[in-house]
Amino acid sequence: FPMAAAKTGSKAAFSLDSYHVSEELGFILPEPLEELPPYYQPWMDITLRIPELVHSHELRSHINKMPLLSSKFLQKHRELRLAHLALSMMTMGYVWQEGENDTVEVLPCSLAVPCWEVSQRLGLPPILTHADGVLANWRKKDPEGPFNMENLELLVRLPGGDSVQGFFLVTLLVELAGVPAVRSIPTVINGVKCGDSEAVARALEDISQSVQDMTDAIKLMQGSHSHIDYNLNCMWILQWKDNPCMPKGLIYEGVQTEPLEYSGGSAAQSSLLHCFDELLGIKHEAKNGDFLTRMRSYMPPAHKQLIQDISLQPSLRNFVQQQANEQLNQAFQVCVTKLLAFRSYHINVVSRFITVPAARARQLRNQSRDLEEAMISRAPSALEERGTGGSGIMTFLKSVRDQTKIPMIGSCNTKVA
Repeated sequence: FPMAAAKTGSKAAFSLDSYHVSEELGFILPEPLEELPPYYQPWMDITLRIPELVHSHELRSHINKMPLLSSKFLQKHRELRLAHLALSMMTMGYVWQEGENDTVEVLPCSLAVPCWEVSQRLGLPPILTHADGVLANWRKKDPEGPFNMENLELLVRLPGGDSVQGFFLVTLLVELAGVPAVRSIPTVINGVKCGDSEAVARALEDISQSVQDMTDAIKLMQGSHSHIDYNLNCMWILQWKDNPCMPKGLIYEGVQTEPLEYSGGSAAQSSLLHCFDELLGIKHEAKNGDFLTRMRSYMPPAHKQLIQDISLQPSLRNFVQQQANEQLNQAFQVCVTKLLAFRSYHINVVSRFITVPAARARQLRNQSRDLEEAMISRAPSALEERGTGGSGIMTFLKSVRDQTKIPMIGSCNTKVA
């Protein structure tokens, strides 16, 4: 895909046209394909059976028998995205089929080589990412129906049933809720360039509403998977970077002889919040900033480029301070406050569905209860302290939230509902 050059000139209008951002769906892949060309049927036959094959402990044996197929017959972007989804899902299943107690050191050539090749063509890493599991892993049950929980399902399912499906679909709806905010970013940037305070204020109000809608969407987590299978769901998005279960990483057979390390799928790989941070001038302390910057390498290259180009635009915060316009100042304050509220609520969600269940798993493991033993032995202890991307999860999230407060201008105590 064509990359947009950084638009830093004072007269050049900033546009989303070159960044693979959909007018209706934002960073979500529009109309993902459900089938690959017939040549690749061996991949899809296994991919669509992943939950049952993991349950029967047969996924690895099926992948070991899989033929080595060339990726050269994949031509279109959506074909590549479905192939990456299928291959990376199989990769996660191969590694984590038996939980932490029986991981592997080598990914077989028949999976490793095409996964690597497709990843290189897309500019994505050879592991399941947010762009795969969320942005390219959906379909409408009724093509003419609404884009909501009742009318959505995953193309490729993970073990864990409806609770896991809910986890990914709610995340998809959060992305959808952020679309109006993304569409408003060029209005803010161009308004700053030409000194149009009113246009900037209106666009910031639209962004605030969109971020509020994102918070409302993430609240659907409460109902979608209140009984989420922590063990299975979280295991499948774990990384083999900084993971004590896989201290050597993973060798991609037929690609290179040295093991490779990659982070797992994470909300930090969503382009939405990165765009908002750059627009609002939110800077994160070195350790968090380094992690977030690394997560951009797990995004489609055009989306990563958009974030970079937003960062090169004239400072919105400086513009707000220079204008001394009450409506503009208020709009900026509310926008930051809404983003702060979203991050605070996200911390609650992570605590409820990851941190608390992890502590419970640790407690049961320590008590060695016989009835729980089989399940707890598979509980991902790496998540008790660290997130799926490899970050110290609660410390990281709280620090990122606290850094969000810094761009607030003056002593305005803006209150939002």
